[in-house]
Amino acid sequence: MQIAASLLSADFARLGEAVAAAERGGADLLHIDAMDGRFVPPITMGPGVLRALRPRTRLPFDVHLMVVEPERQVDAFLDAGAARIAVHVEAAGHLHRLLTHIRARGAAPVVALNPATPPEAVAWALAEADGLLVMSVNPGYAGQAFIPAALDKLRALREMADASGRDITLAVDGGVNEATAGPAVAAGARLLVAASAVFEGEGGIEASLARLRAAASALPSPRISGR
Repeated sequence: MQIAASLLSADFARLGEAVAAAERGGADLLHIDAMDGRFVPPITMGPGVLRALRPRTRLPFDVHLMVVEPERQVDAFLDAGAARIAVHVEAAGHLHRLLTHIRARGAAPVVALNPATPPEAVAWALAEADGLLVMSVNPGYAGQAFIPAALDKLRALREMADASGRDITLAVDGGVNEATAGPAVAAGARLLVAASAVFEGEGGIEASLARLRAAASALPSPRISGR
């Protein structure tokens, strides 16, 4: 199980310090949410952020493109040092071509699914994807509550990934915290993307990461109560 610290909830005025604290706290990756104001309402980080942070950390960059026409943006993020790039099945007009391009550029191709998108939407992309990213909130904003139905999707995708015979990393993003991490791992997630639980948690970034990892490693209840 790995944790990707999502910079969406970090203090942008002190981004370098936040990244350093996440690395000290044991984060496995840095998750960068790139939003274009069209696929989702906000506009967030671009390739310049990756270039500015690359000298400040050894952690791999896990880029999540929440953009229309991701094929127009992917090379800029690859050039800036992205190790993994997630593109949405709902946005990529030629998903197979885009995934193979990302791989040819030396990065891991990942397919992201919105909450209402069924697992079957990625069935024909499993041969090209190194990862699947299940959105457990509607994308665009940090701090939302985990959608419990995401657990069923995680279980279904875990079965599909295992049946493919390929080593596909199953990730979950949205509302991941100490209460939801354990059930998500039990449902098949192996990469937890966490924003506010890491950067806005009590006791600071390092303490928050430690609590999240402990919660993910504990034997969970199979159900998440509340919304």
